[in-house]
Amino acid sequence: MICIGSTQIATNIFLAPLSGCSDLAFRLIAREYGAKFCFFEMIDAHSLLSPNPKKFNILKTLEQDTPIAAQLLGIDPAMMLDAAQILLERVHVSFLDVNGACPSKKVVKRGAGAALLNTPAHLAHIIHTLAASLAAPITVKLRVGFNTPDLPALLDLAKLCEASGAAALFVHGRTRVQAYTGDIDYGAIRAIKHAVNIPVFGSGNIFTPQLAQHMFAETDCDGILVARGAFGNPWIFRTIEQYLQQGIMPSEEDLVVKKTALKKHLAYIAQYKDCTRSGKIGFMRKVTIWYLKGFPLAARIRGQVGAIPDYETLLQFIEQISM
Repeated sequence: MICIGSTQIATNIFLAPLSGCSDLAFRLIAREYGAKFCFFEMIDAHSLLSPNPKKFNILKTLEQDTPIAAQLLGIDPAMMLDAAQILLERVHVSFLDVNGACPSKKVVKRGAGAALLNTPAHLAHIIHTLAASLAAPITVKLRVGFNTPDLPALLDLAKLCEASGAAALFVHGRTRVQAYTGDIDYGAIRAIKHAVNIPVFGSGNIFTPQLAQHMFAETDCDGILVARGAFGNPWIFRTIEQYLQQGIMPSEEDLVVKKTALKKHLAYIAQYKDCTRSGKIGFMRKVTIWYLKGFPLAARIRGQVGAIPDYETLLQFIEQISM
């Protein structure tokens, strides 16, 4: 049990807001195999204010897709508040996160995402604007630095976020320049944890139960975000929980289990993904490659998957895969 603001959540192992990945299909399969709390995909505040009739597709959800949180990307406090109010009118979320961590060049060029690390007062203004106006708790996703780690500045930023109304911090242990490569700065996450009085979650390189345990042990964090470690591996939430509670490392899922999960995931995509026919099969091929990672002759299989033209042919191909 963990509290974010006044909201109690029954787990401290969350599925991260993965742009372009953690859609409804992804969340449903993750929940089916052990995820107890998920984020929507990262949501651009500007998109929620656009006239595009498909702007709410990213908020597609079901009754069983709970509890859930949302993360907003943006730069203008008033625009983010307008977008947040629209979002909260359509879906119930346990809390709303402000993205101060996305390393994408096009995002940073706009002054959003990880660029907010360089403008602490502006980030604080965004947090205060949302926290003072909305009933939902406001949290913040950070990185440990922009170009290089700067621990004094980072601790000042974390304290400023808390003072501005943040109910929790999610900290990716890399700089913006590192993006998703290089070592995790566990020490920086630990320092933030001991500098503030709100929950701190660690993020980065949580690919196995052992790495999850390492994050907790090295940082004293209150919880973790699982991101790329869930690609083709929806049972990671269950195995992390078992390992942390019982010290037992479950055996690797066999081919039958992986193929079953993959086919369910693809069926959810077929049912719920809103895009063109070509876009949908392209997404299905990407997801299939996630599940086939580590298979014998994986490179050859990936090449074959890339040429599959439709859903039915893809299912036939999966049935024929053997060790």
